[in-house]
Amino acid sequence: MTNTPEIAIVGGGPAGLMCARVLQGHGFDPVVYDADSAVDSRDPGGTLDLHADSGQIALEDAGLVDAFLALARPEGQAKTGRDQYGRVQKEFTPAEGDTAAPEIDRGQLRKMLYEHVRPGTVRWGHRLTSVVPLGSGRHRLEFANGATAEADLVVGADGAWSKVRPLVTDAVPGYLGVCFLDARYDDVDTRHPEIAAIVGDGHMVANDSAGRALILQRNSNGVVRGYLAFRAELDWHEKAGVDLSDREAVRSYLLGEFGGWVPEMRQFVAENDGDYVPRSFWALPAPLTWEHVPGVTLLGDAAHLMAPFGGHGANLALLDGAELAHALARSSSVDEAVPAYEEAMFERSGELAVAANAALVEFFSDAPGEPPDHEEEHRNYEARAAEYRRRRAEEAARG
Repeated sequence: MTNTPEIAIVGGGPAGLMCARVLQGHGFDPVVYDADSAVDSRDPGGTLDLHADSGQIALEDAGLVDAFLALARPEGQAKTGRDQYGRVQKEFTPAEGDTAAPEIDRGQLRKMLYEHVRPGTVRWGHRLTSVVPLGSGRHRLEFANGATAEADLVVGADGAWSKVRPLVTDAVPGYLGVCFLDARYDDVDTRHPEIAAIVGDGHMVANDSAGRALILQRNSNGVVRGYLAFRAELDWHEKAGVDLSDREAVRSYLLGEFGGWVPEMRQFVAENDGDYVPRSFWALPAPLTWEHVPGVTLLGDAAHLMAPFGGHGANLALLDGAELAHALARSSSVDEAVPAYEEAMFERSGELAVAANAALVEFFSDAPGEPPDHEEEHRNYEARAAEYRRRRAEEAARG
């Protein structure tokens, strides 16, 4: 570019940090603004599988494959599907050398990316309150702490409830009809050996035909995270008279909700360490597109929030960040780069979002379908990664 644009990235999660890292590799000097007080100031959630055809490509672009592999857990790709009686319905054990979708804790990924951007790149404690158009694609960002900033490009990497998104679309997330309670089991191999054995090295998913499920994930440092999920209205706890801050009241309700499950499976409901954290599944309309607005674009959940089935959200977010950086590097202006990035991002994310949302609805229906073939998934990740690299090489050769 003739003139280096001022780039403000709103959101210091994986998408925003990846974008900043790759931009810096191209000679740009972005600033990342995040509401958190520090990179590790809150519970980041569970574990992620980074796919060969998306998240891992972004890591390659950022020069962070070795840093990722030092933290990743290839054995965490293992998956077991069970029913409410504990019977194994399907199992997948990754072959030796399988790195199609290794697991990494969300917090570890965020911290790793943060440690690989230049010092001072991230301005912590900056909660965005408004973005004001100034004309000619420039915008002023206003923060709750009284700070302001101006930029030629505002990148909304600020998640499901993005404050940047309304600049380009009036789409808002819709509730998918499933709530869940986040639980954890610490020092699991010593304190909860039966739970550790059932979960194994990776994931264990169990569901019934009444819209209830247990989704358990092995994390690092001897932790298992559990998601106790069920179809319900958002205010289910109010209608049931359950105080979500009362651990025993929540436990009593859940033991009733999962009353038809065998004790082996109900232990996940009753033996968690700490409180149950209420959450729910939301998604943006899919496929979502918008007419380009000068000086603004979106990454990750801000652009294509979807159900977590398939694990595509975080992977697409990382790839979005890298691809936006590349588009800016190879274009003569922001106005040329951003529409090209958005067109490719819409195509990349739309079909996957539709499929992920449909998969969640089916999984929690009265007639859940067959679990996915994980061996085939891994083959597909590798094949698509090879195709992605081939297309990139052809584009580079054409100049």
